[in-house]
Amino acid sequence: MDRKLPAGEDSRGHAEGLIRTSVLRASFVSRQARTVLDNKYHTAPIKIAKAFPLENQLAVIVMDVSPGLLDGDRYEFDWVADQGTQVMITNQSFTKVHPSTLGRGSSMRQTFSLEESAVVEHMPEPIMLYKDAAFQNETEVRLENGSVWMQADVLCPGRTLRGERFDYRIYSNTLSVRYKDELIFSQRQRIEPAEQHLAAPGCWDEMTHWATFYIFSDRVNSSHLEQLQEQLDCFAAPTGHPITAGASMTYRYGIAVSAASTAAWPLELLMKELWGAARGCLLDQPPLRFL
Repeated sequence: MDRKLPAGEDSRGHAEGLIRTSVLRASFVSRQARTVLDNKYHTAPIKIAKAFPLENQLAVIVMDVSPGLLDGDRYEFDWVADQGTQVMITNQSFTKVHPSTLGRGSSMRQTFSLEESAVVEHMPEPIMLYKDAAFQNETEVRLENGSVWMQADVLCPGRTLRGERFDYRIYSNTLSVRYKDELIFSQRQRIEPAEQHLAAPGCWDEMTHWATFYIFSDRVNSSHLEQLQEQLDCFAAPTGHPITAGASMTYRYGIAVSAASTAAWPLELLMKELWGAARGCLLDQPPLRFL
């Protein structure tokens, strides 16, 4: 029998207007030269679906058992990598951000704390912003001597096969990286399609999808940038989906790559190529091929 919702309550049984916070915390340690999941805690609807050894490191797959981020949802992830650990983190499917009411929205905050010589490769599936979505995405990274943090992400303008293109309200994205106590990188991005001329030359122009690839570590130098730039130069964009991309060193200990195209999947291919190249030149390890 269908239950009639009380006035002011949504389909998850929460009072209208309240922020619903879901938490996932996980820590990793090295035991007998292997990275293992030491501790974890989660609240619905997010959890670790699977953690398994993969080519001398640990792979972690995150599951969201809900339809996605609904109006008023806030996801908080806290990842701690102990000394000498190596972890690859991904999720099962696109991060789907549903419509929100005026003045509200959904958000996600992730913190990555890496101890000495730890390696974290964060390779999530793309973010999908539905019509009328408002989403705030925050990432904070803390590094120590010899630690390495990589991330590749792709942003979609909506469900393009349904005719959605930049019909979301707001996308706010921040990334801050600290090496020990020093802030070495801070990036802020805010997109409001209704208020900005995204199709203007020098802005998004004819492009609809955006991707970024980051590496931060005190191991990074200009030779790594050259190798990533070579990967960009030799990448053949699929027919009908041109890609515009560029790479640069950051203020300190980092490389940033930005790319734009007209679909998500060409950018995903490019991000995997860059990731594989980064693993080779920085970690002296082959690409991971299970994804």
